[in-house]
Amino acid sequence: MVIDPGAEPERILTALAEAGLHCAAVLVTHAHHDHIGAVAPVARGHGCPVYISSGEAHMLRNLEQQDVSGFGPLESYEADVNLQGDERFSVAGLDVQTHFAPGHSPAGLVFEITDPASAQAALFVGDVIFRGSVGRTDLPGGSFATLEDSIVRLYESCPRDAPVLSGHSGPTTLDHELAANPFLDGVRARVTA
Repeated sequence: MVIDPGAEPERILTALAEAGLHCAAVLVTHAHHDHIGAVAPVARGHGCPVYISSGEAHMLRNLEQQDVSGFGPLESYEADVNLQGDERFSVAGLDVQTHFAPGHSPAGLVFEITDPASAQAALFVGDVIFRGSVGRTDLPGGSFATLEDSIVRLYESCPRDAPVLSGHSGPTTLDHELAANPFLDGVRARVTA
């Protein structure tokens, strides 16, 4: 799977080819241009389905209409699978659980991906939470209160020791962020240790 191919489609396609890999699916956590800019060429290059939140599918479908200076060219794409959150499905032998996580964007998703052989999970969170920070909420459809609610739901439903992989920082865990992230004061007050 390729998650949030934001740019440099040639680099992504070359890396897959050099590793001898076929992309079985493109998963999109949210439809900001820096997470979907390379969806069309990657999906078309591998003939694979694209999964996105139904609440943000129109943003991918109308990507060419976005005016993003210094970023492009952008190519619109019609997603194959529209998600609501709380779905379970399998791709390439991995189990995927979706979590609805708006706040940074209007209808973002977190993908909890588990290898059934090892039972090891990882959380692909897009821009919901970062190591030491959280996603910005000043963009259209953003809301800090909504983002905080989404993060609380992650603490209630996801393994806290699983690697958290975001769009713009190094790996972390929910446990680490609960203890150290200065933006989670409100979350700490609502989540039991």
